[in-house]
Amino acid sequence: MNIVLLGSGNVATHLAKALKSKGEDVVQVYSPNLNNAKLLADLITAEATNDLNEVKQNADLYIISVKDDAIETVAKSLKNVTGLVVHTSGTTDISILSSQVKKAGVFYPLQTFSKGKEVSFENIPLCIEANDEGQLTILNKLATKISHQVYQLDGEKRKVLHLAAVFACNFPNHLYALANKILNQNGLDFEIIRPLIAETADKVMSNLPENVQTGPAVRTDESTLNKHLSMLTDMPELQNIYQTLSDSIKLTLK
Repeated sequence: MNIVLLGSGNVATHLAKALKSKGEDVVQVYSPNLNNAKLLADLITAEATNDLNEVKQNADLYIISVKDDAIETVAKSLKNVTGLVVHTSGTTDISILSSQVKKAGVFYPLQTFSKGKEVSFENIPLCIEANDEGQLTILNKLATKISHQVYQLDGEKRKVLHLAAVFACNFPNHLYALANKILNQNGLDFEIIRPLIAETADKVMSNLPENVQTGPAVRTDESTLNKHLSMLTDMPELQNIYQTLSDSIKLTLK
């Protein structure tokens, strides 16, 4: 397939490399920042542009991988293309594309991406959707080429999945950052807590999280809970988070 990639961020970068590694031809990369477009284009031997008017009109597939609030603007520039147009958003409905183009779909990879951290795309769940069976077949063929886990999900299911992903990924990572803040303020290094994080994550690979919950809240150890809360007196925002999460854990015991 001849593919045009509209975007040059974390998702676009990893997706481009995965497609290239499987022999797909990403012919052009668009980004409003030409330097960013060139960086990714050079990586996969493609053409770069920062002008939507210069986007090739005869590609087989257009992958919009930009911020959610920019998807519609990019889609409007593709009204005259004959190829399939998809976005990579977890929360944006397919209708934002189907209202602008004839062939619309979704190609959503469920993973956290950073440009400097390599990932194996074969193990990343890919959620696909299209506005007709023919386009869905095309997306499924492409998805199974780069991933062993392909799911056909409609917009509502995809939104639920994205919400759950925020709880499973973004919030825990923020809690890691808060833990690092507590450690640093007391002369301790984040390195000491990495094995604990790794073991916690490993447990849920073979168990349901509610079955392996540990800590003072699940033990209803009020003495320890109160000590921790008193240690956070000078950080009321962390104190509130600690109390809220502890209360939530206690509710699972009822």
